[in-house]
Amino acid sequence: MSYPPPPDQSGQEGFQYDPYGGQSPSQPPSPAGGGYSPQQPGYPQQMPPQMPPQMPPPPPQYGVPVVQGPQNGMGTTALVLGIVGLVTSWIPYVACFGWVMCILAIIFGAIGLSRANKGLATNKGAAVTGLVLGILAFALGIIITLAVWGSIMGAVSTAGY
Repeated sequence: MSYPPPPDQSGQEGFQYDPYGGQSPSQPPSPAGGGYSPQQPGYPQQMPPQMPPQMPPPPPQYGVPVVQGPQNGMGTTALVLGIVGLVTSWIPYVACFGWVMCILAIIFGAIGLSRANKGLATNKGAAVTGLVLGILAFALGIIITLAVWGSIMGAVSTAGY
């Protein structure tokens, strides 16, 4: 028993639709090998899913300022060392440690201030504050040490040894 072919339903000349999946000579071969052809009307052509390419972010545009946080590690180090030196430079048994911190605060503060003046660093205030605290703590430590040693020497000289 043979069925007659149905009438042309695609609107294309010479195209015969085969409901049983066979391919007619007028139909181009489908990639799936079945009766479905993506070129049939009413079916959109489907593309295989693809991952979008990973691209680096675009560079900043010309004239647009790039906002950055403060960049002055030397200044920040000077600030921390200046605070530690100020706290420890007048404590009797820790004064040597405090003086080392004060000297390092002065060195790092000067380097940070120099870098900020050259435009290589952005946190000039931390460098200046660390430098001032280092100098102040060192001077305070010397004054207190001289006063303590002076009082000790005065007490020893009046004790009558």
